[in-house]
Amino acid sequence: MTTAPPTPPDTDAAAFVAALRRLKVWSGLSYRRLERQAADAGHCLPYSTAATMLGRERLPREELVAAFVAACGIRGDEAEAWLDARTDIAYGSAPAPAPAPAPAPAMPADAMPSNIAPVVAVSARTRPGRTRWALVGAAALVTVLLGGATASGVFTDDEEVVQTPMSVRL
Repeated sequence: MTTAPPTPPDTDAAAFVAALRRLKVWSGLSYRRLERQAADAGHCLPYSTAATMLGRERLPREELVAAFVAACGIRGDEAEAWLDARTDIAYGSAPAPAPAPAPAPAMPADAMPSNIAPVVAVSARTRPGRTRWALVGAAALVTVLLGGATASGVFTDDEEVVQTPMSVRL
């Protein structure tokens, strides 16, 4: 590995997978060795999955790219560049900032309607996959907490049922 590793393109999925193939050639590792290297780096990358990933033209999942890049020996900012390029291809590049609109005439604070909420800036470059997993984790946590509360009897009345003898004679 005396030469620099290939850089990730952010044009399309086919070019990205081709660059991953070049990265494998650059590393000089077999698919089984890539599997072991990924495990040593804390990732799961079965050799058959790596072979399938490089044999297709579709964009691989983010966690597979992270595992593959780590197995090839890419770390730090270079690894982050591969993940950023994959995100750009999957979700499109961040749009260029729009020109600022002309400022509106200032409205006195006492004339501002109370039902207008303040504007909150949202980052244009987020990773939707991470948000999805955060929601899945939160849903699992709520399910576990509600299940535990139900099993412990939190949602039931604490009154004891008293049995009264009933007359058999009518």
